Amino acid sequence: MQWFGKGSNNMEDGRGGGGGKVALGGGIGIIIVIIGLFLGKDLTGLVNQLPITSEQTEVKQGVPAGDEQGQFVSGVLESTEIVWEQQFSQLGLQYQQPKLRLFEDGVQTACGGASSAVGPFYCPADSKVYIDLSFFEELKNRFGAAGDFAQAYVIAHEVGHHVQNLLGTSEKVQSARRRLSETEYNKLSVSLELQADFYAGLWAYHAQKLDNFRLDPGDLEEALTAANAIGDDKLQKQATGEVVPDSFTHGTSAQRMYWFKKGFESGDFNQGDTFNNRR
Repeated sequence: MQWFGKGSNNMEDGRGGGGGKVALGGGIGIIIVIIGLFLGKDLTGLVNQLPITSEQTEVKQGVPAGDEQGQFVSGVLESTEIVWEQQFSQLGLQYQQPKLRLFEDGVQTACGGASSAVGPFYCPADSKVYIDLSFFEELKNRFGAAGDFAQAYVIAHEVGHHVQNLLGTSEKVQSARRRLSETEYNKLSVSLELQADFYAGLWAYHAQKLDNFRLDPGDLEEALTAANAIGDDKLQKQATGEVVPDSFTHGTSAQRMYWFKKGFESGDFNQGDTFNNRR
């Protein structure tokens, strides 16, 4: 993909300086790496379980002009801002743009401390997306999902969680957690993640119509390869050799591909009700 805009004004760069490193602890670290490694599970209450040092990294606004990967992320974020402002306007609402912070190793957030091992995530308490760019190498090398549009899918998915936060969807799911069994809550978590995949596809549908945006041949396949690679069934099979559907929190590979593609092909916000139809 190609983006010819000036980049987002909502980028924060917390890389460098060596502060804010996190030590993953025991079983919780293993669970996060295996199950929540990728694509933004709501980490409120989860990252708080991870210890973080008191050192703080200086956070700068924007990214350096020569930082090609940082500028790419900034461009993708800018395109999501334009698309979601349009979508919210059609709903009679005003879109509040999220911040996106780049970090290294670990970061302190309003949701608590988080390690890079968590993968990209969204914190609803401060309305920020957090990404350690080294994850994109892992996306390529560990998951076999190379390409810039696979990376754009990651970002758009996290922004999808921000959309859910603004619309009150995330809060409803969290409120339901107190009265549901773990298995029943996991089903809601899957629906939340699949809807974020749908929103990522919807972003791509509308972004390709923008003057500054270009899809390249093979971009759609890159996103679908990423979605396929990080389904709960595939991750569990690779990690333990077993698949436990009741423990799914993000959806199967087939579901994730289906909902991204549905958003990409329809571009219709109203078709993203994954809570009544997870397929």
